[in-house]
Amino acid sequence: MSVRRRGRTLPVHAVLVVVGAVMAVPLLYAVLSGFKSTDQLSRNPFGLPDPWVTSNYTDILGSGSFWQLLGSSTVIAAGTTVVVVAVSALAAFSFARFAFRGRELLFTLFTMGLMFPFAVAVLPLFLLLRSMDLLDNPLGVILPQAAFGVPMTIVILRGFFREIPAELEEAATLDGCGPLGFFWRILLPMARPALGTVSVLAVVASWNNFLLPLLVFNEPSWWTLPIGVQQFQGQYSSEYARIFAYLVLAMVPALAFYSVAERQLVGGLATGATKG
Repeated sequence: MSVRRRGRTLPVHAVLVVVGAVMAVPLLYAVLSGFKSTDQLSRNPFGLPDPWVTSNYTDILGSGSFWQLLGSSTVIAAGTTVVVVAVSALAAFSFARFAFRGRELLFTLFTMGLMFPFAVAVLPLFLLLRSMDLLDNPLGVILPQAAFGVPMTIVILRGFFREIPAELEEAATLDGCGPLGFFWRILLPMARPALGTVSVLAVVASWNNFLLPLLVFNEPSWWTLPIGVQQFQGQYSSEYARIFAYLVLAMVPALAFYSVAERQLVGGLATGATKG
C-alpha cells in the first residue's frame, strides 16, 4: 500500500521540485550576481564570484535613499492594509449576518470589482486624485489601493463570517451585546485566520504595486521600492551587478514577510475554501 501511495505522489513531488527550481534558481542567480563585479558577470555569468564583491550590497545599504524607499513602502502597505481590513470586515459582516433587501445584488456588485482592471481606471483616477489634491500624498496611493483590494477581501471574509454559529450571536444578544459588540468581541477574534490571510494579501499587493505610486508621486520623498528599482536601473544601466544587488535587497523585505506569514496565508485560504 505504501508503494502505491509513493507511486501516486511521486509525479506530484517531481512537479513541485521542478516548480521550486524554476522559482529558486533565478533568485539564487540574482543573489550571486550581486556579489560580482560587472566585469566578472560578463566573463563568468554562471560561476561563483571570484573575488566576492560585497560593496554592491553595502553601498546600497549605506545609502539613505534605499531606507527612505523602504520606509515609504512600509507606511503605504500598512495604511492600505488597515483601511482594507477595517472597511471590508464591516461590509462582510453586514453581508454575512444581516438579511436586507438587495443584499445579494449589492454583494454581486462588489464581486464585479474583481473583474475591473486597474489600467482602465488610470486616467479617471489621476484626474480624481488631482481634483482632490491627493497627488504627492500617500493617501493618493493608500485609498485607491484599498478600494481595489476591498472586493477580494469581502469575498474571503464573508465566507468566514457566515460560518460563525448563529447560537453564539443569540447568546451574545441575551447577554446584552449588540451587533457591533458581537462583531468586535466575538466575530473578529474567531476570524483571526481570515484576517491574517487578507492582511498578507493586502501587504503583498501594495508592496508590489508600481503603476499607482508612479502615477501619484512626482517628488521622490514618497517613492516606493518598485519605483526606486526603476530609477536605480536607469542610473546604473551599465553596472549590471549593482542592479542585481539592488533587486535582491528590494525583494528581501517582501520575502521575509511572506516567509513569516506563509503558514497563516495558506491555512486561512484552505479554511476559507472549505467554508465557502
